[in-house]
Amino acid sequence: MRVSPTPLRAVAAALAVGLAATACGGDAEGAAADALTLGYFPNITHAPALVGVERGILDGALGDVELSTQTFQNGPDAVNAVFSGEVDAAFLGPNPAVNGWSQSEGEALHVIAGAATQGTGLVVRDTIETVDDLPGHTFSTPMLGGTQDVALRWFAQEQGWDVDTAGGGDLSIIPQDNPDTVDAFRLGEIDGAWIPEPHLSRVLAEDDAHLLVDEPDLWPRTDGQYVTTLLVVSTAYLEDNPRAVADLLRGHVESVDWINGHPEEAAETSRTHLDELTGGELDPELTTAAFENVTFTVDPVAPSLLVQAEQAEAIGLLDPVDLNGIYALDPLNDVLAEAGHEPVAGLEG
Repeated sequence: MRVSPTPLRAVAAALAVGLAATACGGDAEGAAADALTLGYFPNITHAPALVGVERGILDGALGDVELSTQTFQNGPDAVNAVFSGEVDAAFLGPNPAVNGWSQSEGEALHVIAGAATQGTGLVVRDTIETVDDLPGHTFSTPMLGGTQDVALRWFAQEQGWDVDTAGGGDLSIIPQDNPDTVDAFRLGEIDGAWIPEPHLSRVLAEDDAHLLVDEPDLWPRTDGQYVTTLLVVSTAYLEDNPRAVADLLRGHVESVDWINGHPEEAAETSRTHLDELTGGELDPELTTAAFENVTFTVDPVAPSLLVQAEQAEAIGLLDPVDLNGIYALDPLNDVLAEAGHEPVAGLEG
């Protein structure tokens, strides 16, 4: 991401040296690792992680591999954790995944599965009745250069509006952690936000809020489907521990299948886990509403990732990047075949 390249590139350079060393020392027979650290966000769009951890599905699938977890509030922090080896795999938004691929020149990570599509949009105050009313107001996104940030900036550019990374222009766009966005809207500090679930539903629950842009409406080329969460793994871990990665994917597929087979129970399980992570109490009705806005699937919806990268390039937040090779879907498709599911495709078909 061009807006803050130095830390990522420094870590990526160190990573390249580390990969050269580990490439010769990997386990040729694919013996299981001793441990795996998984990163994810306290968002409904990361429900496969919430459910997989809370119900012990991922832990059970990994067997003797010890599972530990770490949560993040934004994509760049999670990507840096993958770069540094702090986490081995992570659930990420598409733009942070692309940024990590770009900054490490394809060395740091690979996308090994999808996790969720949809579940995002622009919620605004009732005084903003149409898109034409947006200029002159202040809006929040989770992180500069993150997935929802790119979506809002691209949308603004499509309307012919100027915005900058310092909060100026026709729209003022400021980065905030998702929980802070809910409070900022309630206090009148912002006029709206492009955010993921469950924070979207939390803001919509305010008396003076409504959904102005439902993001699926902006994706006619993919029938309203666009990836919001991917599962990535560090290249080093994938090369050294293929069995552990396959077991992680077995747990991930099982978690997504369980969510889709038990949506009400999955919403409650996710709410319980979110409360444990945040110390808050998410309204059960809001959790259910948030779940209805998200589609959970291991399909990474590869065409949408390409479009999202092109949008980030067009607004100046990403250098041109070749995404060929970013997907490593063979392990997932092996697991899907075992489970009797259809295979999924990357950019190469």
